[in-house]
Amino acid sequence: MSHYGAKMDILQLIDRLEELFNEAKAVPFTHNVLVDEDRMLELIDQMRIAIPEEVKKAQQVMAQRDRVMAQAQEEANRTLQISRDKADQLVQKDIIMGEAQRRAEQIVNQARAEAENTRADADNYVIDTLMQLQDQIAKLSGQVSNGVRMVQEDQMRKASSTPSSISATVTEKVEK
Repeated sequence: MSHYGAKMDILQLIDRLEELFNEAKAVPFTHNVLVDEDRMLELIDQMRIAIPEEVKKAQQVMAQRDRVMAQAQEEANRTLQISRDKADQLVQKDIIMGEAQRRAEQIVNQARAEAENTRADADNYVIDTLMQLQDQIAKLSGQVSNGVRMVQEDQMRKASSTPSSISATVTEKVEK
């Protein structure tokens, strides 16, 4: 028995087995065939060697597939977690921005109200000051009127005691 190599592909061995079967001589009046016993046993030996190799290769392929699948699943989980974290961050950012917007509106409204109050206070102060000034002007006007009247009365008294020319001059001034 000669071995053609342990690494011979199982499919090649099956092809050779089929070839051996096709070359076999049929036994008349039966479904049996005669095959070359040495070649048949040699193929069976090669299959015994090749099949464990093929099984080992298949197991390695499956193990590698399992590793790749596990890595892919791990990567998918990691990507999913990153996506969830990012979504949570965006939601938090939106919440913070909404709160900041509400706070900004509150500050603007408060500033407007305070500005309006300050404006109203300033208007009230101006009104009070102008009214005080008006009162003072009215008092001063009264004092001026009294002063003019007193001077006129004084002139009138002096005019009645002096010649008529002074009196005519005072009368002209009073009329003006």
